[in-house]
Amino acid sequence: GVEVGPQPQGVARADVLDKMRKIVKHGLDFVQLFNEGKEFPPCTIEVFKIMEKVDYPRNKNGEIIAIIHPQLQDQDWQPLKNGDPVFLTLDGEVIPYQGNCTVYPTFINEAAYYEKKQAFVKTEKIKLTAKHLSFPVS
Repeated sequence: GVEVGPQPQGVARADVLDKMRKIVKHGLDFVQLFNEGKEFPPCTIEVFKIMEKVDYPRNKNGEIIAIIHPQLQDQDWQPLKNGDPVFLTLDGEVIPYQGNCTVYPTFINEAAYYEKKQAFVKTEKIKLTAKHLSFPVS
């Protein structure tokens, strides 16, 4: 599957559809080149690995008591360091990120995740290495 976004629920956006088409085309181009016998050298790529889902702060009744801080809003895939603002209570109190490493939040304040009790997902940036790839000889 391919998920390209963000985009609001029930909305079709031409720019997001274009990105999805390009990703699918690149995947199909790779399959075709591989099937034609093209060899691919080893490579390394940076990816984001999910660490954990983070819920909104809630009171004892399970009600949300803080919103995403304006400095975090729309900052998907950007570094979040210890002490950076994450939430803002309705009383104006800033709740900072408390962690021992830099993380890269994504799916920040997405409407589709409210019911799943998810304010954002913390990810870590890692490198993956692929070995040389060639079409198997029959």
